Amino acid sequence: MPPLLNLALRNGLGNKGRTALTALVIAVAVVSFGVLQTAVRSYYQGAEASAPDRLVTRHKVSLMFELPMAYRDRIREVQGVKAVAHGNWFGGYYQDQKNFFAQFAVDDSYLDLYPEFVLTAEEKKAFLSERKACVIGEKLARRWGWKLGDSIVLTGTIYDGNWEFIVRGIYRGRDRTTDTTAMLFRFDYLNEWVKARYGNDSPVGWYVVQIADPNAAPRIGKTIDAAYADSTAQTLTETEKAFQMSFVSMAGTVVEAIRIISFIVILIVLLVMANTMMMTARERVAQYGVMKTLGFHAPHLVAIIAGEAMVISLAGAALGIALAYPVISVFGAFMESNLGAFFPSFTLQPGTVAAAVGLCAACGVAAAVFPLLTAVRLPIAAALRKVN
Repeated sequence: MPPLLNLALRNGLGNKGRTALTALVIAVAVVSFGVLQTAVRSYYQGAEASAPDRLVTRHKVSLMFELPMAYRDRIREVQGVKAVAHGNWFGGYYQDQKNFFAQFAVDDSYLDLYPEFVLTAEEKKAFLSERKACVIGEKLARRWGWKLGDSIVLTGTIYDGNWEFIVRGIYRGRDRTTDTTAMLFRFDYLNEWVKARYGNDSPVGWYVVQIADPNAAPRIGKTIDAAYADSTAQTLTETEKAFQMSFVSMAGTVVEAIRIISFIVILIVLLVMANTMMMTARERVAQYGVMKTLGFHAPHLVAIIAGEAMVISLAGAALGIALAYPVISVFGAFMESNLGAFFPSFTLQPGTVAAAVGLCAACGVAAAVFPLLTAVRLPIAAALRKVN
């Protein structure tokens, strides 16, 4: 081991209690940083995982307004469109209003456009052959203990009354980022209720448009919207990612606040490190004077002091990362089970680990700056007066 590094290590371990407490504070900060950054990354992950070959056509004003069913055939005729499906937001709850999860009424071709929802052939056939059938995600099934054949009664808020559904399929996610906390049921069932209540077919919440070439998405979107530019229900066609981001942005301020807080936590690391290094430098004034007398120059002192700061900060970072994995694993399991629609994959990513290590190293260097300046500028005579 190089002599200067050996000296930095010895200095770092010179006051074991203070070093251990400083490293522990840094470790707690790293765990907090990891949890907060993972929450932010997970929140945006659903939108990032959107398929590039899917567009979403909705009412130009808001999703609160619906589109006529007659649009479907015309959208399908647009050059470059492979398939069209449609869905409606249901907005019901299970037993109590706090038991909320996403429910969509979808047509028969909807599942064909979402290959990431993995069902067996038997489950899909059963779903398509029964009016009250529904498919649910595996996380939703685990949350309520539902299994195939179970009867579920939801209370509608937009479409009032009690609605009975039969679980005919439990879909798995093809990818870890696939949302498996939703419920899909047949549009026929919803349309039947609307027709009985209002005497006409149900309008459509949105169309999902599968296209042959993702590069043609802008042209196809403009073509669809131009077709209804003079209608009373104008459309807005956008990529699925843009559609998802429009929901994500609703809570964007809160998420950005979480991101900022995560960096404030790192600022705390810097302050703790700076305090530790200031105390260390003050205690070693005489030592620095003796070292200068023996021929140590400024670069030597820089290496020793910066090395000591890096030893403490990186030790804290290593401890924090070692703790972050089990903490985020337990916390992530809870988040995915209860808030999987917003945090589909709550796992610590290598990028977050690298950021934590890099920021801790930067804090170590920054915390060493003032002690370095003090040690380098300190006259030998003034330093030696501190011997006693």
